[in-house]
Amino acid sequence: MSLLQEWRDFAYAYDMNSHQGQMFWANYFNIEKEIYQKLLANPDKVWEGTVEELAKEFNTELNYFVGFLDGINDSLVNPNPIDDMDKDTKVSLAYDKEKLYYNMVGAGADWLYNLEEWEPLLTEERRKELYKEQRNSRTIVKGKKIGRNDPCTCGSGKKYKRCCGINA
Repeated sequence: MSLLQEWRDFAYAYDMNSHQGQMFWANYFNIEKEIYQKLLANPDKVWEGTVEELAKEFNTELNYFVGFLDGINDSLVNPNPIDDMDKDTKVSLAYDKEKLYYNMVGAGADWLYNLEEWEPLLTEERRKELYKEQRNSRTIVKGKKIGRNDPCTCGSGKKYKRCCGINA
């Protein structure tokens, strides 16, 4: 079984509605926050190594670090092979800062996208733009409804009600 599957089996076994589940996730989110604080505070550092080495460097248990890797993977310049990694798999934490911020907003992780470590990395204006862009990406805009007497959209020249709208 891969480390990622072990993490998911372990973490998602907790019921978020139970006290124990809430305590587990609160603890994980604090660990995650500490990792991001260290990562963002050293933006020029190249964070590379085996999964086990990086877990030690971030002073985190291996399974929690695997959860972190799962969360950050979509924001990396080159995603890591997280589906089949083991403790000796070489990984990189080279992240795209705008993509990372955008994904944090999308995940609703305000404890991460509000970190003060973002201030030197992205201007306040750019953070607001990315926030708005992410929020607008979830907005569904319906197109204009076709009226029964409007020309059919298929281009036949018939009214919609006499053409494609017969069964609608």
